[in-house]
Amino acid sequence: QRCFVCGKSGATITCRETGCDRSFHLPCAVEGECITQFLPPYRSFCWEHRPEQAVEAAPEMDTTCPICLDPVEDRKSFGTMVCPVCKQAWFHRGCIQGHAVHTDMLSFQCPVCRDSDVFLSEMLTMGIQVPFR
Repeated sequence: QRCFVCGKSGATITCRETGCDRSFHLPCAVEGECITQFLPPYRSFCWEHRPEQAVEAAPEMDTTCPICLDPVEDRKSFGTMVCPVCKQAWFHRGCIQGHAVHTDMLSFQCPVCRDSDVFLSEMLTMGIQVPFR
């Protein structure tokens, strides 16, 4: 299989959407804006069929990521995510992934509102890998 992101052969991950034949390498997933869910049933999606956050919110002007303190985009996107509970915490995907890697399933929570249940479920669905420790 050819990776639709880099064009090289050996792509072993295929989009879960019925009828979609896009394949990609795991390291190419972020560049191709693909989502791989690291929880059973371990589904993967291309950029066109990936799940999106259902939260209808927009960041206020000059909103910053609470992790890196840099400005976030003015809308939710692949690279910008929002806490589904408080809707005030906007993150860069890379920042929240870094935060998740340094914690575990039991203590991963929104850095702003401290919700863990809904926040964890949403982040796992959106392809954030949270380790079991």
